[in-house]
Amino acid sequence: MNGIIVVNKPKGMTSHQVVGKVRRILGIKKIGHTGTLDPDVDGVLPLCIGSATRIAEYLLDQSKAYKGEVTFGFSTTTQDASGEVVEQVDQVFLTEEQVNLAFSRFHGEIEQIPPAFSALKVDGKRAYELARQGEQVVLAARKVTIYSIEILHMDLSTDYPRVQFRVECSKGTYIRTLCHDLGRELGVPSHMSRLTRIRSGPFTLEMSHTLEELERAKEEGEIGRYLLSASVAVEYLPVYSVSDKQERRVLNGMEMTFPLVETFALAVGDRIRIESRSGKLLAIYRVVRVEDQEVFTKPEKVFKE
Repeated sequence: MNGIIVVNKPKGMTSHQVVGKVRRILGIKKIGHTGTLDPDVDGVLPLCIGSATRIAEYLLDQSKAYKGEVTFGFSTTTQDASGEVVEQVDQVFLTEEQVNLAFSRFHGEIEQIPPAFSALKVDGKRAYELARQGEQVVLAARKVTIYSIEILHMDLSTDYPRVQFRVECSKGTYIRTLCHDLGRELGVPSHMSRLTRIRSGPFTLEMSHTLEELERAKEEGEIGRYLLSASVAVEYLPVYSVSDKQERRVLNGMEMTFPLVETFALAVGDRIRIESRSGKLLAIYRVVRVEDQEVFTKPEKVFKE
């Protein structure tokens, strides 16, 4: 079994636990996820099955989209609702104008300092492991991109106002840090009180399935209906379809030359995907030269069964 299954991860489970559960359901060991979700976060978790695990790195680089909620009034050690309270005020007064202005400042390329309770490594150890041991963890700021951020609903009438939002962002963006920084922008402590990932690369919440659905499909012998082609993960790459004869050359990792297609606007270093006539993903190639209306390529990754 090879391909991608999009799981609707439930709250209360780690991404690793979800992988373990799907391994048991499918009876397959070779399964990998494409970027962790915190236990309190639900939503889209694409799993690569079998030979499709080799496509995971291309999914990690793609953008993500979330629906979240920030609560103003207290902050936590983990910057979300699971942590211990570190700062709290009795009451928060915010206007719609203040909130709109604060959100508008988190658009485009921004700098974030990742949370201490994160999976990033410090001297070979996970930051959250050091933080749990009470060690002071200081991570370097890094640049991420917020492609869009939209306020969906504001409830500013309570002592601890809540704002629901939708955000599209680059890889490496911490939404809980975004919520924490929104509070700092407004001069009040804050934390992320809820988060759902609604898209990871090309995979959406509508394409996802619960663990219960997968278990039932396996029992009924219909699990194949939930398996997506690995090609879907890299559909953003220009595609060349090859003949049966060329397919053998591709699977043997040989250099390939293709006619230049103006709509692709290919340049040296760009990636392309190569598929069979039936639409099966065969390989990812890189452009090494463009000359005389021809594209010269070398294999980056070949997908043999």
